[in-house]
Amino acid sequence: MLAPRRVSSAKEVVASHREDEHSELFGITELCREFGISLRTIRFYEDKGLLSPRRVNGARVYSRRDRARLALILRSKAIGAPLSEIKQYLDMYGAHGEGRVQQLRFVLERTDQAIAELETKRAHIEASLAELRVINATVRDKLGSLRTK
Repeated sequence: MLAPRRVSSAKEVVASHREDEHSELFGITELCREFGISLRTIRFYEDKGLLSPRRVNGARVYSRRDRARLALILRSKAIGAPLSEIKQYLDMYGAHGEGRVQQLRFVLERTDQAIAELETKRAHIEASLAELRVINATVRDKLGSLRTK
């Protein structure tokens, strides 16, 4: 009869694979807690090819690089970048950072576009506000003149 195999928690697996207490490995629950996201969110990013943790005894083990990628994904999502664009940006980096200049140019181009789009939207909003203020003032004046009659 075989002895039952001990199933380790992700936390135990991560702890057992650290060289010392300062090593940079993280379990999925650690990252979820740190970034305030769900397990499902991280798994979704894995399915989309944005994250690729190692697996140790079936548990996901994330490196410092995975953690940095997750931070970039979440920051990019917060400013409205689509996942396809985030993946393109992350893939530019390369295995050893050889695509860093390309990444920076991509970010510069993307932020220039976003700034221009927001400036255009702001101009439209300001024009709409000015028009609404004129209408509002006109209606107030009419109401005021009707009340005094």
